[in-house]
Amino acid sequence: MKTTNFILALVLLLSASVLSAQKVEVITESSSITWLGKKIGGQHEGNIQIESGNLEFMDDKIAKGNIVIDMTTITNTDLKDEGYNQKLVGHLKSDDFFGVEKYPKAGFVITGSSAFEDGVASVTGDITIKGKTERIIFDVMRAGNIYTAKVDIDRSKFDVRYGSNSFFDNLGDKAINDIFTLNIKLVTN
Repeated sequence: MKTTNFILALVLLLSASVLSAQKVEVITESSSITWLGKKIGGQHEGNIQIESGNLEFMDDKIAKGNIVIDMTTITNTDLKDEGYNQKLVGHLKSDDFFGVEKYPKAGFVITGSSAFEDGVASVTGDITIKGKTERIIFDVMRAGNIYTAKVDIDRSKFDVRYGSNSFFDNLGDKAINDIFTLNIKLVTN
């Protein structure tokens, strides 16, 4: 009888932990990523689209997640001259930067987070750009079913070399900062 009660209690405990996990899908049409890259004397910004994504919650933490970014959708929003705009976008898509022909997708796999306190949690995960993966940690803000984050990425860790002082000497005012910023907004169902 004790063995039966123990097994029943174990099954109930395991069932309760499975039931407390909640998986939600990212609504890509309502979600967004904007990027900002800086150089000496200027900056450029634009958008990039999320192809798909999901988050899995456990005990008010993001236990897992997966975000796929469509690198072919890079746009520029600050250059009004169409010729210069397309020249920059073409350069960003080239092998000098993100090599989107060979690497059309980038991704972020969430491996865990702290519990949300006052709407903020620290998220840990692995970001993959140009086939290279690095661990990153950043804060996520939650307001209902909307999750926002500002994430600084060091492009030199992903072999994005063009204009980088990490790879080239004597660039002077032609240098482009290694750190670029992503402002992310995920809307979930």
